[in-house]
Amino acid sequence: MQESFAVRGHHGHHHHEHSHEHPRGGAPVEYAPPLVELARDGLTESVHRGALVVCGPDGARVRGLGHPAMPTFLRSTAKPLQALPLITTGAARRYGLTPAELACTCGSLNGEDFQVEAVQSILAKAGLGPELLDCGGHPPSHRPTAKALAQRGEKPQPMHNNCAGKHAAMLMLCAHLGFDPQGYTQPSHPVQRLILQVVARMCNYPAEQIGIGIDGCGVPVFRLPLVSLAGAYARLAAPQASDLDPEMAAAAQVLVAACLAYPEMIAGSGRLCTRVMQAAPGQVLAKTGAEGSYGLALPGLGLGVALQIEDGGMRALPPAVTQVLHELGLLDQQVLDKELKDLHRPVLKNHRGQEVAMLKAVFSL
Repeated sequence: MQESFAVRGHHGHHHHEHSHEHPRGGAPVEYAPPLVELARDGLTESVHRGALVVCGPDGARVRGLGHPAMPTFLRSTAKPLQALPLITTGAARRYGLTPAELACTCGSLNGEDFQVEAVQSILAKAGLGPELLDCGGHPPSHRPTAKALAQRGEKPQPMHNNCAGKHAAMLMLCAHLGFDPQGYTQPSHPVQRLILQVVARMCNYPAEQIGIGIDGCGVPVFRLPLVSLAGAYARLAAPQASDLDPEMAAAAQVLVAACLAYPEMIAGSGRLCTRVMQAAPGQVLAKTGAEGSYGLALPGLGLGVALQIEDGGMRALPPAVTQVLHELGLLDQQVLDKELKDLHRPVLKNHRGQEVAMLKAVFSL
């Protein structure tokens, strides 16, 4: 009990200021309200708690639930930020990257054939080969593609990794800037130091205070307060209205336009990010991260949203994300009840095919 009192005491002194990051790992329960619940026959069985922050392009919180400074590893929500140096350094222009290829560098890819081709093209344009990809191989997330690969007797390659686009971008930066690609995944490598500075700028958070871990694909991953991620996505949504310098603002505008034009590159067939972007065309850049993190850039509203499911439960993201977009006026009830019903109110079935439980968002902004 003593520990929880200590945590409560820590927050008790700071009720006027919620932007500091608390030193312990998670937020205490009073700051992590229920966001999604699993109900079985109408009775609550389990709950996913978390935090949600909506920011304007100045990085100021305008709406939210839970503790805005919940410490969050950005995971793959950082990908659009990590891709920005392609544009600011001139690499994308030099190598003639298409908008679809730019979008591919921001995606958590399904490993579908058209995505693999884009990764190969990015590398080829920089005069590089796929053997340089140091993200590791895993079967494509897209099951039909994984099945076809297995039937051909082929092994999954790093090109099928959901982070292959991001890694291809890092290697292209090495080629453009004259960096040795060896060890490009290491935090000390100049390409990772450059990316850290861009992430710090977009999040408006001191680089030396960003927590650094190792992501699933081997590159550095960044830990910041959730509100900083929301601010970064708001700067993506409305770069010209933000505090970014003109060069970075222009780069953000180009990158987001590419992502909005090619939602299939941000995730892939059937996936949450791609489906919500297609349901609200041109209005949403939706980007998932592992362990329950999520970012939304909403250009029409000039807002950024960051979401963290405290227990890391990925199943809570579809109901939570669709609910946020509904409350902000970007997905109407008809869309939620029809084409996105399986995301907004996912149904769980038992092995007999009976519908036995349902996930649903239990918050309002």
